[in-house]
Amino acid sequence: MQQGISPVSASERPRRRLGRLASPAAIGFGLVALLLGWQWYDSRAEQNALREEIVRRLRDVEADSRDARLVARQAQEALREAQAKLAQLELKLAESQDRQLALESLYQDLSRNRDEWVIAEIEQILTLASQQLQLAGNVRAALGALQTADARLARSQRPQFLPLRSVFARDMERLKAAPGPDFSDLASRIDQLVASVDSLPLAQDARPGAAVEIGAARGQAGFWEHLGGSLLDELKDLVRIQNTERADPVLLSPTQVFFLRENLKLRLLNARLALLARDEVIYRNDLKAAASWLERYFDTRSHATSTAIGSLNRLSAAGASVSLPSIAESLAAVRSYKTAPRKAS
Repeated sequence: MQQGISPVSASERPRRRLGRLASPAAIGFGLVALLLGWQWYDSRAEQNALREEIVRRLRDVEADSRDARLVARQAQEALREAQAKLAQLELKLAESQDRQLALESLYQDLSRNRDEWVIAEIEQILTLASQQLQLAGNVRAALGALQTADARLARSQRPQFLPLRSVFARDMERLKAAPGPDFSDLASRIDQLVASVDSLPLAQDARPGAAVEIGAARGQAGFWEHLGGSLLDELKDLVRIQNTERADPVLLSPTQVFFLRENLKLRLLNARLALLARDEVIYRNDLKAAASWLERYFDTRSHATSTAIGSLNRLSAAGASVSLPSIAESLAAVRSYKTAPRKAS
């Protein structure tokens, strides 16, 4: 039996005993290894979490950096715009300062030369009044201009203006004593004639007045006489022979009538311009031509036409060339006073 036991079985006994003795150590080593593995795993997880946190924070930092760069660019653009606006404001401020200096200089010049300013203004007023007096015969405007100039000099209370005021007074007396027609009234009368041209009846549209008298006489006759007269009138209307009591009767078409009235208006307007320009020849010729046209082409038996012809005759008799006084003496005195200080200096 003992010879039947193999040597391998005999050698395994101490190993098993050693295995039973080494199992606690293996367990301890296993626990240590497990603990170390857990710590490694835990540290690895913390590293991964830390890495993710670092990546997240880096992304946040990059986003904040992009926002900061955007804000910085916007701030730079706003700064450039502010600098441009500031430059414009500085330019406008410089321009306003230049204008202020120019205005101050002008004000100083005006304050130093106040008398010259008053004289220049009076010269302009008298120049316009002289033109009105020469072109339109406006005596009232010239008199008003002289009175305004005299009042300006009176308010200044300067003794050196007394010679000018005496010249103004002489011209004002001449204007007040100046005779002559009222040119504004004559011009308004011509305007009324121009407005009435379209309503004047033509000679070719006039009817003989005998028909009215015959109709009135037949109204007093009997029935049969009235009936026979009416039939006779109807027969006569088929062919009418009319005596216009003119040597040269003129028949005009509607187009010719239109141009006749327009040319008559132009004649009257030309006479008005000649009146304002004091052109006696053109004034009388235009009024004479207008009167001849009225007598030739329009019905002179009409009250409107006869009134217009009478107005034309009265306008022609009034005349356009009237000698009016001038204010040249006052204007020359102002100009000599204006240039005298310059010559003296």
